[in-house]
Amino acid sequence: MKPTFVIASAVGIVLAVGLIFFYGIGPIVDAVAAVGWGALVVTLVRVGETSGAGVAWWLLLPERPAHLLRICVLLRWVRESINVLLPVAQVGGDVAGARLLTFTGISGGMAGASVLVDLLIQTATQVVFTLIGLALLVSAGGADGLVRWIAIGLAVLTPALAGFFLALRYGGVRLAEAALARFAGSADWAILGGLAQLHDRLQDIFRRPAAAWAAVALHMAIWFFGVFEVWVALRFMGHPVSYATALLIESLGHAVRGAAFMVPGAIGVQEGGLVALCAVFGIPAPVAVALSLVKRLPEVALGIPGLMIWQTLESRHLLAGRRSVAGGTQAAGK
Repeated sequence: MKPTFVIASAVGIVLAVGLIFFYGIGPIVDAVAAVGWGALVVTLVRVGETSGAGVAWWLLLPERPAHLLRICVLLRWVRESINVLLPVAQVGGDVAGARLLTFTGISGGMAGASVLVDLLIQTATQVVFTLIGLALLVSAGGADGLVRWIAIGLAVLTPALAGFFLALRYGGVRLAEAALARFAGSADWAILGGLAQLHDRLQDIFRRPAAAWAAVALHMAIWFFGVFEVWVALRFMGHPVSYATALLIESLGHAVRGAAFMVPGAIGVQEGGLVALCAVFGIPAPVAVALSLVKRLPEVALGIPGLMIWQTLESRHLLAGRRSVAGGTQAAGK
């Protein structure tokens, strides 16, 4: 683990623990306990979000047999698990997902291209979702300081996102191929063999705009569906809010979490952000911290099995490779 992540993790943990003790362990535990079986509903909402994201990824592939749909949904689960639970700056899971996709016969270039476009679409739709939340915050008379910082973040992110799109669409990605190879970290990874084809496969995806726009629409729908995590959790805690208020909290909460990409799981940062957002609507700070903890339950409940699936797939691929080498050696010796 890099020192940067160690420091960021330590700061996040201190912040999270500090918030819990500052606002009181008892009230926070009581609020979490009040959710009860509502936590299952929140988890099911997260399952729906992840599954939908897997479908959106599948739509970007040139050939889409039914079995590949199931694989994309499974691998999207693995991608999210790695990004949420491991110190990989929220992108390591996507590199791993591209690698795992090559196990199905998809070329490394297409696997990498599909993940890059998927990330572009996910980030672009999140920006739109955040803008909607920001508009709601302004109309609700939210704190000027909070509005200002979120607006600054969007002002920085939007040009960067536009540059990312132009690079992918018009060939600038060729300059990044060596950096991507170094980021992946291992020349043994199957995906690295296809990085030279990355630019061409990106253009293959962009030549199918209907599929890309379908993925955009689906990702946008997923953001709005995810609002029910907040809506359900607060209702069970005895602080029901309207869908619009839940949308504001969810959208800007994601923005805060995204800004803290260096902190694994945005621990501490997510809690502090939700305290600030919920305060606009008079929701007590202990309930806001509890809301963050409830939103983390699916990350653990789904993330740990996701990591186990990842290791199982990697182990099977490694064993299959060894058997193939052994079989080739025996055949050569005859």
